[in-house]
Amino acid sequence: MEETLFSTQIKRPLADRLRPQTLAEVVGQDHIVGENAPLGRMIKSKKITSFILWGPPGCGKTTIARLIAENTNLYFEQISAVFSGVADLKRVFQYAQERRANQGKGTLLFVDEIHRFNKSQQDGFLPYVEDGTVILVGATTENPSFELNAALLSRCQVFVLNRLNSDDFEELLCRAEKEVGKKLPVDKEAREFMKSTADGDGRYILNLAESVWNYAQNDEIFDKDSIVQIIRSRAPIYDKGRDGHYNLISAVHKSLRGSDVDAALYWVARMLEAGEDPKYILRRLTRFAVEDVSLAEPNAVVQAIACWDTYERLGSPEGDLAIMQLAAYLATAPKSIGVYKAMYAARDLARRTGSLMPPKNILNAPTKLMKQLGYSDGYEYDPECEDGFSGANYFPDGMRRVKLYFPVDRGFEREIKKRVDYFDKLRVEKQKQKSAGLKENIDD
Repeated sequence: MEETLFSTQIKRPLADRLRPQTLAEVVGQDHIVGENAPLGRMIKSKKITSFILWGPPGCGKTTIARLIAENTNLYFEQISAVFSGVADLKRVFQYAQERRANQGKGTLLFVDEIHRFNKSQQDGFLPYVEDGTVILVGATTENPSFELNAALLSRCQVFVLNRLNSDDFEELLCRAEKEVGKKLPVDKEAREFMKSTADGDGRYILNLAESVWNYAQNDEIFDKDSIVQIIRSRAPIYDKGRDGHYNLISAVHKSLRGSDVDAALYWVARMLEAGEDPKYILRRLTRFAVEDVSLAEPNAVVQAIACWDTYERLGSPEGDLAIMQLAAYLATAPKSIGVYKAMYAARDLARRTGSLMPPKNILNAPTKLMKQLGYSDGYEYDPECEDGFSGANYFPDGMRRVKLYFPVDRGFEREIKKRVDYFDKLRVEKQKQKSAGLKENIDD
């Protein structure tokens, strides 16, 4: 009797089995790979140039690069910047040169996480991209403007890939059900919850669906709570030192500026949940208090410092409430950038006028020589003047008076505007009086 060898064939992961075989099967990226889209036209013409694919995890960057190589008869070479170094790059470039010389075949070099290469390593690509040894396709989850050398970026087009949405996820789940041969054992709410949890990542939702099938027994149907147990937890896609960090704080600022308190609270919560340093958020909110709220609500900066101090005393999680309170206060406060604009206008004027001296009448004269030179002569002490205002000129002699601060007609700055207009009007009247008095003295 022959001995029978028992072997178990391990199936490839579901996400790998469902990897698109054609560009038409790529989900959610028609704006890039569609027939009339930029990459679609490039492939159709068979004239491929180096480019960067920028998008979130699981949106199809690697698949697109591989399919392009297959559709253009290019040799596909793949490396990851996480695991590769200079020696690996040299070997790839050498093989590409030999392949082109001996076989007349080009190489599409796909570099995953290309932003992980430092600046000098990125410089190493330049001569090989320039002479066509390789067609570089870089994939990154980070903003290329910040993470890639300008020289390398100038030689590559940048294509922005979308994070997948609910409809895209539904299509992937339907494909998964067809592949597996049965419906996903979840109720409607759980199915929607899976989509929201995937956070734009197609690979993740397919892995999650595979886990659900593996956990399911008999005719069991999972609800939302069951899915939570499978997931445990999934941290939001966010890197405190990279693009996600700047995107979220930008969303906070824009929501505050737009007086959308609910959106502001949401984005601040997103940052806190992702592990952002609360002190960084407080610093940005304090800046917002003086930049965008300013004198339209002078108490904004007081509230900012008070909330910051409260957080310092309490720490997290109790002090997180102070951050939320500050965000709500700033979002609902009136806004003005009058002082912000005045600051830049004043600094620009200061640069243009150089080292002009203040008028002598407003300078102190602590020495005899300075008194002889006319320092402090004719100075009027404003509190002793009628109306508490002398109307004197405080700009340099010979320099035209310049209007720098334009308060808005909102919040407390409406009152400041009244004061500024009052003093402007009074200043004109005082100047007329002084001119008339000077004329009388000359006539006498």
